Amino acid sequence: MKTFKDQIDQARLPRHIAIVMDGNGRWAKAQGKERVFGHIEGVASVRTIVEAARSIGVSYLTLYTFSTENFNRPQAEVSALMDLFIDAINRETDDLIKNDVKGLIIGDLDRLSPSVRAKADEFMQRTAHCQSLTLVLAISYSSRWEICQAAKLIARDVKAGKIDENAIDEKLFSSYLTTAQIPDPDLMIRTGGEYRISNYLLWQAAYSELYFCQTPWPAFKEEAFYEAIVDFQSRERRFGKTSEQIQHDAQ
Repeated sequence: MKTFKDQIDQARLPRHIAIVMDGNGRWAKAQGKERVFGHIEGVASVRTIVEAARSIGVSYLTLYTFSTENFNRPQAEVSALMDLFIDAINRETDDLIKNDVKGLIIGDLDRLSPSVRAKADEFMQRTAHCQSLTLVLAISYSSRWEICQAAKLIARDVKAGKIDENAIDEKLFSSYLTTAQIPDPDLMIRTGGEYRISNYLLWQAAYSELYFCQTPWPAFKEEAFYEAIVDFQSRERRFGKTSEQIQHDAQ
């Protein structure tokens, strides 16, 4: 019997996959553990999925690591998550470099503590030369914040005479987003059984294929990841066109 990995068509591989890593806390509770245990096990899934993505040739993998709304969680949990982020960067960076994985961190980084911000900057600097896979970590991230921030920056540049307001279009607006240097996601996966995208890449995901699964993030491993890709490849991406137009263009 073919595995899901065997069923993947390399010619139709999603270039960019974004993931909402959900279900850590509920998974831990089901194990009779504290929520932080789920986050720790979630790091193991990050390691697994990064390697799975790299091994099949995915170019960009974006992980929703910590939203600005997550700052509203109990302070003990927020502190534990930030400590876990620093620990994970310390432990994983050497292997990521060895595997040619570049790190990029997006979000409202000014809200991070100096120690977390310094670690984020160090991670990006140390991996800047890598090219096999770009791993994007969205931390202290909110898509509404990002869109508002882009609008403010554009308004500032219009006022300064750097751009003409008539030149503002989707392409220019996208260039002011934190994801300006990477393509929009082809596939967005959410684990953990919830059916929403939670203020994540709202602009960029306009034409992303959405995939929701019940598996909580700590239990989400290679085959679950490959299954999502196989499902993605079974779909017809029309981008506003008809099926007939898509089929004609493919000829």
